[in-house]
Amino acid sequence: MKTTDGTVRLTTAQAIIRWLTNQYIEIDGREQRLCGGGFGIFGHGNVTCLGEALNRVHDELPLYRGQNETSMGFAAAGYAKAWLRQRFMFCTASAGPGTANLLTAAGLAHANRLPMLMLCGDTFITRLPDPVLQQMENYNDPTFGVNDAFKPVSRYWDRISHPAQVIQSLPAAIATMLDPADCGPAFLGLPQDVQGWTYDYPEAFFARKVHRIRRQSPDQAEIADAVAALKAAERPMIIAGGGVQYSRAVQELTGFAEAHQIPVVETIAGRANMLATHPLNIGPIGVTGSESANAVAERADVILAVGTRLQDFTTGSWTAFDKEAKIVAINAARHDAGKHMSLPVVGDAKLSLTALSDALDYTTPEDWQGFAREERAKWDDYVAENVRPGNRPNSYAQAIGVVNELCDPRDRVVAAAGGLPAEVAANWRTLETGTVDVEFGFSCMGYEIAGAWGARIAQMQQAPEQDTITFCGDGSYMMLNSDLYSSVLSRKKLIVLLLDNGGFAVINKLQNNTGNESFNNLLSDCPTIPEPFGVDFVAHAASMGAMAEKVANPAELGAAFQRAKASDKSYVIVMDVDAYDGWTTEGHAWWEVGTPHVSEDAKVRQAHEDWEATRERQRRGV
Repeated sequence: MKTTDGTVRLTTAQAIIRWLTNQYIEIDGREQRLCGGGFGIFGHGNVTCLGEALNRVHDELPLYRGQNETSMGFAAAGYAKAWLRQRFMFCTASAGPGTANLLTAAGLAHANRLPMLMLCGDTFITRLPDPVLQQMENYNDPTFGVNDAFKPVSRYWDRISHPAQVIQSLPAAIATMLDPADCGPAFLGLPQDVQGWTYDYPEAFFARKVHRIRRQSPDQAEIADAVAALKAAERPMIIAGGGVQYSRAVQELTGFAEAHQIPVVETIAGRANMLATHPLNIGPIGVTGSESANAVAERADVILAVGTRLQDFTTGSWTAFDKEAKIVAINAARHDAGKHMSLPVVGDAKLSLTALSDALDYTTPEDWQGFAREERAKWDDYVAENVRPGNRPNSYAQAIGVVNELCDPRDRVVAAAGGLPAEVAANWRTLETGTVDVEFGFSCMGYEIAGAWGARIAQMQQAPEQDTITFCGDGSYMMLNSDLYSSVLSRKKLIVLLLDNGGFAVINKLQNNTGNESFNNLLSDCPTIPEPFGVDFVAHAASMGAMAEKVANPAELGAAFQRAKASDKSYVIVMDVDAYDGWTTEGHAWWEVGTPHVSEDAKVRQAHEDWEATRERQRRGV
C-alpha cells in the first residue's frame, strides 16, 4: 500500500520478496534477475506470510515445490554451480524440523563457497504464545533456538526482529553471496509474527539494482614474489581448482600454461578446467587422482595453486608434494591463499594470471615438459583399459566410459560422495570445459539427483538442448531420491545412471583396506539383516513418473543411454556393478584416516603400521 510520503507499507515478507524481484546481475553484457527463484516446502512457520508474498510474484520468482528440505538446498547448490556463482536460488522452510533439515545443505554450500539464501521460519519474537509447536526451548537463553545452529554453516546470519531490519540485512546478505572472497550461504531467520508485521519502507529501497561481481586486483608486490619463485623453478606445475571456473578464467589459465609451458593438474572441483586432449593437462591430482598428476606433483619444486582450497583429497593429506616445494597460491580468499606457508597472491584468478603472465619471462625446461607428457600418455593408456567393457565384472569405470563415449560434449555430468566421485574424477575425459560437477567439497550423499535437478533448472535457462547426466550409487539413491519425482513434475529431464553394488561399497573397501572385516556396509554383511534383498529400482523410479530400465552389462547400457538421450522425460538406467572387483586401483595418493593404534586383530595392526609408514612424506605447515 502506497503512502503519500514516498514510502510503501508492506509486511516484512512482502518487502523481502519485492526487493529480491528487483535485484539483477550483469552477465556477459546481459542483465538477468539475480535470484532465479526458489525451492520451498510450506509449514505453519512460512506459509501464511512468506507464502502470501511469494504467490504474488510466482512468474518473476518461480517457486519449485520441494519434497525434502535437505534436497532443496542441494538443488540450490547445483543451480549456483551451474551459473558459476553468478545467480542463486533461495530456500524457504518452516520453523523447527523443516528448517533443521537445511543444515546439511548449508554445510555443503559453505564448504563449496556457494551462494544460497535461506528464508526460514522462526519462533515468535514476542514470545507471547511460547512454547509453540516445534519450538526448541533453551531454559537458560530464550533467544537460542534451532536457527542458531546455522551460524557455523552460514557466511551471513541474521534474525529479523523488526521489519525495518531488512533494509540493512538484505543488501548485506547479497553482498556476502556475491563476494568471491566470502561467498557462501546466507541465512535469515523470520519469526512468524514479524513476517506479517508492516512497515513504511522507502520506495527507493525497491528500485531496480544491477549487481556486478567484484574482481580484486592482485597486489603488485605479491605478483613480484610469485614471479621470482616461478623464475627460479626447474619443475613447476599448476593446480587448477574450481575457483578458475568461478572467475571465468579458463582461457587465462590455458593461455598462461601455454605461454610458459607449465603442466596443469586439476582438483576434483576443478575438473573440466581444460579439455582431456590438451597436451598440458596432466590429469586429476590427489587421493582420487591419476598416476600422471601425482608423479608430477611429487617432483615439482614450485606449485602454482589457482582457485583451490587445497583440501586433503587434493594434497594427499599433504604427502603429494616434496616437503621443500614452494607453493604460490592465487585465491580471492585470503584464508585459502595463505595455507601451508604459501606465497599468497590474494586476488581474482583472471586478473592475477594475466598480471603474472605479463611479468613472467620464463619457459619450463624441455625435459620437464617431456616427463609430464609421458606420464599423461601412460595414464591415458591405463584409463582406456580401465573403462573397457568386458575387462572385468561390471564396474563404475565401464559405465563412465560408455557414457563418456556417447554423450554430447556439452552435457553436464554430476556425481557426489561414495565411490563415484573418485571414479568420475579419475576416468572421465573432459569433452568441453565447465561440464563436470563432482560434489566432493562436503562429500554429501544424496546430492546426485537433487543437485542435478538444480543444475538442470539452470541448464534450461542456458542451453536447454543439452542433457544433465548424474551418476548415482544405490546407497545415495536410497538416501535421497525424491527429486527424481521433482524433475518429472517440473519437466526438468535428468538422465540417472543408477549403479547398484549392494550397499555402501566404497566404505566397505576402506574398511577392508584398513584390515577390518566387512561389517554393516554391504547389505550382505549386516548382522541385523537376516535375508538381504535388492530394491527394484526400475519399479521405484517408474512409480515416480520416470522412464526406467535395467541393463545387464555396459553394451546394454550404451543402447539404453541412447534411448534416454532421445526421451523427453527423466530416465533412470540401472546396472549392477561389482562391489569388490570394480575399482580404479591406480593413481591414488596417501590419505590420512584414523586407524586403531591397538587391536586384537593382527590384520588391523598390520594395516595401521602400513598406513603410518607413509606419514614421513607429510608436509608440516599451517
